[in-house]
Amino acid sequence: MLILGVDPGLATTGYGLVRKTGEQLQGVDYGYIGTPANLPLPERLFIIFQDLKALIQKYLPDALAVEQLFFCKNIRTALQVGQARGAILTAAAHMGRPVYEYTPLQIKQTITGYGKADKKQVQQMVRMVLNLKEIPKPDDVADALAIAVSHIQTARWHQLLEKQE
Repeated sequence: MLILGVDPGLATTGYGLVRKTGEQLQGVDYGYIGTPANLPLPERLFIIFQDLKALIQKYLPDALAVEQLFFCKNIRTALQVGQARGAILTAAAHMGRPVYEYTPLQIKQTITGYGKADKKQVQQMVRMVLNLKEIPKPDDVADALAIAVSHIQTARWHQLLEKQE
């Protein structure tokens, strides 16, 4: 199973590809898609769409796992993240890949066993689970890997639910 985790953002969209072979998890590729602040919004969204589509074409992941926009104090930031999510979801649909969405609370709970874990605890667990030498930077990349790992760890549950539908 190969999962593409995505942490949406307009300036920085983190991505992380995680493969599960048997009981072993491996970070296949990870990084971020950056968009220049001086570009018009439609061009920035198109960069996210195109780059994510290229990643999907290159690796052919079984599914995408994306962080849900759960709560945001800054309305402008929430709108920008929502628009970036739209570009991400459109790329996944365009490439025929299923998308699973997770709240930050669900991700923290799955990764650390505690839904209110801080960012450093989540990052440290991702580093340990994937046997990485250091925590990936920027934070969006580590978050994307956490999202992919979360999906893999809950995939059996999703399969059971889909069989009942």
